[in-house]
Amino acid sequence: MSAARARRHGRARGRRRTRKEARSRRWRLLVIVAVIGAAAALVVSRLDLGKAIREVTLPLRHEDIIRQQADRFDLDPALVAAIINQESGFSDQTSNAGARGLMQITPDTADTIETLSGGQTFVYEDLADPDLNIRYGTFYLRHLLDRFGGNEVAALAAYNGGPENAESWGGVDLEAEDIAFPETRAYVE
Repeated sequence: MSAARARRHGRARGRRRTRKEARSRRWRLLVIVAVIGAAAALVVSRLDLGKAIREVTLPLRHEDIIRQQADRFDLDPALVAAIINQESGFSDQTSNAGARGLMQITPDTADTIETLSGGQTFVYEDLADPDLNIRYGTFYLRHLLDRFGGNEVAALAAYNGGPENAESWGGVDLEAEDIAFPETRAYVE
C-alpha cells in the first residue's frame, strides 16, 4: 500500500470514527432530552394546574373594588386580597359561624361596623354583595389597625380570632408566636 493510499485510508477510518462518535453523542443527547422531558411531565402531572391558575387569577376578581376600598382606608390592596383569599377563596359563602361574603363578616361584626361607621340601613343579606362586603371588611381592618397601633399581626389576629383575644395575647405588642389559637396563628403567618 502506498503512503498516499495509507493516509487516505487513515482519514476515512478517522471520519468513520468521528461519524460513529457523532451518532453516539446524538443518541446520548436524545436520551438526556427524553429523561428531562419525562421528569418535567412527571412534575407537571403532580401539580394541580386548576389550583395554580386560580391562585394567579382569583386576586384579579373584584380588583377595582379592592383597590378603591384599600385606597380609601389606606390599606395595601394585596393584604385585602390575601384576606379575601384566606377567608373565602373569593367565593361568596356563609360559614358555620354565620360569617358572610368575601371577607367573611359575622352579623356581630357587621353590627359593630354599622355602629362605628354611623350606618343605619344595613341588612345582613347585604353582606353577600361583594362591593358592600369589601367596603365593610376594609373599614373594619382599618379600625383594627388603628386600634392596635398599626400592628398588622395584631390586626389580622383580631380579624380572625376576635379583638378581645388579640388584646389578651398582647394587644399592640402582639407577635405571631404569642397567638394562642393555632388556626389564627396560621392565618396571620
